[in-house]
Amino acid sequence: MMTAPHRAFFGDAEYEFRITASLISELERKTNAGIGTLCSRIFARQFTQADINETIRLALIGGGVAPERAASLIASYAVDRSLSETYPLAVAILDALWFGQPHEASNGQT
Repeated sequence: MMTAPHRAFFGDAEYEFRITASLISELERKTNAGIGTLCSRIFARQFTQADINETIRLALIGGGVAPERAASLIASYAVDRSLSETYPLAVAILDALWFGQPHEASNGQT
């Protein structure tokens, strides 16, 4: 299963965020919710702080950031920050996972 990446600035630099198939299982375990339930919670703004932080942390890892660095980035730039800064990023990450990139969905058709 190939998942679409999302590129965005987070904390100190621009990163690639990607939730891979193996990371879906870890995200489900960490949030105690299936991926569909988690997406529904986040898209409907019924999320927990852990939903947001774990989505971003695991997507950083999926994008190639070392796990220790991803945890450090979350501690520095997600914990104790406004949800208005982290919520849109978590939504964009899960949106890319759920819907893919626009060119993937259309397969070159307009």
